[in-house]
Amino acid sequence: MGKAAKKVLMYAALTVAALSFIYPFLWMASASLKPENEIGSLNLLSRSFSLRGYQAVFKQIPIARALLNSVFVSVVSTTSILVFSSMVGYALSRLRFIGRDVVFNMVLVTMMIPGQLTLIPLYVLIVRLGWADTYKALIVPAMMSNMGILVFRQFFRSLPQDLVDAARIDGCSDLRILFQIFWPISKPTIITVGLISFIGSWNEVLWPLMVIRKWNMMTMPQMVTLFHVGGLSGAQVAAEMAAAMMLALPVVLAYLFFQRYFIESLALSGIKG
Repeated sequence: MGKAAKKVLMYAALTVAALSFIYPFLWMASASLKPENEIGSLNLLSRSFSLRGYQAVFKQIPIARALLNSVFVSVVSTTSILVFSSMVGYALSRLRFIGRDVVFNMVLVTMMIPGQLTLIPLYVLIVRLGWADTYKALIVPAMMSNMGILVFRQFFRSLPQDLVDAARIDGCSDLRILFQIFWPISKPTIITVGLISFIGSWNEVLWPLMVIRKWNMMTMPQMVTLFHVGGLSGAQVAAEMAAAMMLALPVVLAYLFFQRYFIESLALSGIKG
């Protein structure tokens, strides 16, 4: 088999693989615009596309308020993760103190513990603090990320020590070295950690279901889940697909916008020791 034939086969296989991943999303987008009697078809096209599904969502649930809540919680959580995780990553990679390796190993151990095991103790703590049905219940437990700490530590370890020594000679503190020297040259890493953290926070549904009961405090995944399984959609499949599209679209757009930096960071730094 010639090189040209092998290349054609490779591109054909890649095309089939890509279509298998993207078709469900395209079907969901198409179904959100179709009339109910056409949704069962696998065909993506229709002669009577309309926005009735989206209008039903806005009419039946406070989706706009849920969208604002999700944006606020996700942005604040992601910003906190970038700031605090980079500070811990800097300390574990550049500072010498007793117990540094013990702290790093504890961070690694926490990555092995399933998050579901800590839900009940965390829920009891949130209730005792009186934070249920508040933004604090959604944001504070998500302000630090062990994955973020690990990625920042590995990237900061790859930077030359001469950079730190020169900054210290100029009288820079550790905070200035971190935020004025390391941050500007860590753009792909910051975007990668930020994007992963934003997607994780945006898609979180179990924790909001546990700590939020008030309608005006609910997030998008929580509201869409109740819309689907709580009977609020009235069995309108197009409206359910429209709600799912509104939930997925911000994450897809964020990934498409920052895709170049995401791939660049994984290619340059990875999770190497």
